[in-house]
Formats: sequence, C-alpha cells, structure tokens
Amino acid sequence: MDGKRKREFAVQRTTGETSISLNLDLDGGGEANLDFPVPFLRHMLHLFAAHGRFNLSITATGDVDVDDHHLVEDIGLCLGRALHGALGDKAGIRRYGERHTPMDETLARAVVDLSGRPAFVLQGKIPAERIGTFPTELVHEFFKSFANEARMALHLAILYGENSHHMAEALFKAVAAALREAVAPDAGGVPSTKGVLE
Repeated sequence: MDGKRKREFAVQRTTGETSISLNLDLDGGGEANLDFPVPFLRHMLHLFAAHGRFNLSITATGDVDVDDHHLVEDIGLCLGRALHGALGDKAGIRRYGERHTPMDETLARAVVDLSGRPAFVLQGKIPAERIGTFPTELVHEFFKSFANEARMALHLAILYGENSHHMAEALFKAVAAALREAVAPDAGGVPSTKGVLE
C-alpha cells in the first residue's frame, strides 16, 4: 500500500426517503461529527469511530416520522460505500480482522474479510424490542447494508449477555476493532492469490 495515498472517501446520497452526506477517513484519530435524528445510532457510530480510530462525519435527514428504518439502513449503506471507496485496490492491507469484545456481562465477536464478496451473518438475538426509542432489529439491518456495500464478509455473534444496550454496543465496538485490524498496513501487494480484491 502506498503510505502517501489518502484513504478517505465521501458519499452523497439522496432519495425520496433520506438525504445523507458521509465522509470516512481510515487513518484518522477517532473523531466523529454526527448530525442525524437517530440518537442511539449516533451513540453507536461515535463508538465505531473511536474504537476503529477512523474519522467519521455524517449529516443526514430522513423520514423518521415514519420510523427509523430507512435512515438507519441508508447510513449503513453509505458507510459501506465509503469503506469500499477508501480502500481503493486494497493493496498492502491485512484484509482479515477478528475481535472478541466484552461489554460488562456481554461478549460479542466480529470477524471481517475485505474480500470483495458481500456476505453477512449475525448469530444471537438482542432480547429487547427497543433500546430507548430505537428498534433493535435495526442493528441487523444496519450491519447487513454496511457489509453488502463494503463488499466484505462480516460475521457477527452475540456469544452471551443480558443487557440489550450492552449487546449492541459490544457488536459495534467489535466491528470497529476488527476493521481497524483488517485495514491496517501489511507488507506486499493485494492480499489474494487472485491478484485482485474487487
């Protein structure tokens, strides 16, 4: 990987349901500037930026008067596009990342392969239907959109726990830390026997 190449990417996306402006810098210091009307996701993405050591900026609006689904899903989609764009040809990255992350009584696992082939698995279930006003089923929707647009294999598991907030938080922290490992510089070219990771 050319150490001089800036691994940063901006996404602008507007539909009849949402309008999103997002910028991701993989070599930042963990700064988050988040302005959109889903407080719990703001909290989770602040953690994501901090634990991944990514700089993340998001300004977004959406039809949250209907529910949070469209905005949460579309922010995941835009974050995935930004990750894919920031990585370029993926030369000189580790490609794989794995992290077990505890959050008090909860333990979560994230395993990442920046393979160019989207796949998503989440084992385990968050027991509460809502955390505050946030529907917990949207954790799945967010990560599915993120994985698909980043073109990565993302395998998540809630291994055990009791508190729903802790479960969601452990997942976001685990994904951030696994990605931090996967995007880290490594010797050599594209980490694939095919010679490309699209």
